[in-house]
Amino acid sequence: MRPGRLDQLIYVPLPDENSRLQILKAQLRRSPVAADVDLSVIAKATNGFSGADLAFIVQRASKMAIKESISFDIQREKAAKESGNEDIDMEDPVPEIARKHFEEAMQYARRSVSESDLRRYELFAQNLQQARGFGGFKFPDAAEANGNGSGGNTFGDDGGDDDLYA
Repeated sequence: MRPGRLDQLIYVPLPDENSRLQILKAQLRRSPVAADVDLSVIAKATNGFSGADLAFIVQRASKMAIKESISFDIQREKAAKESGNEDIDMEDPVPEIARKHFEEAMQYARRSVSESDLRRYELFAQNLQQARGFGGFKFPDAAEANGNGSGGNTFGDDGGDDDLYA
């Protein structure tokens, strides 16, 4: 591994419903969303979706709203040119991401983590938890380890300090 990279394996589970709702809100924090869009319904319907999967849904819905707005603008400009009223400034016909945009985006939404992948990751997390360390490790008392009360330092007690391999 190169310096600066993680040298540990970390298991990050898929987001739960509340986390999915927070991800959706974070993704949409700078986007105008219609008042009738209930993000908690989307969060409920996306069990097993990753944060990236949720980002795809939001991006797809946003692009659909933008595409619709551009299409209306083009039609409006054509109509204005035909009527000779090119100076008319109208407001945006699609000022926010509506339910229909999310409904259409959900038709294309797919989970990137399959059930078999999920089981494999959960098994990995379980193995990782077991391999993390010696949960019950404890140094034995010195008297228990050596059978004497010398505090564990028995080197030289028999007078044979000259030879380490004797």
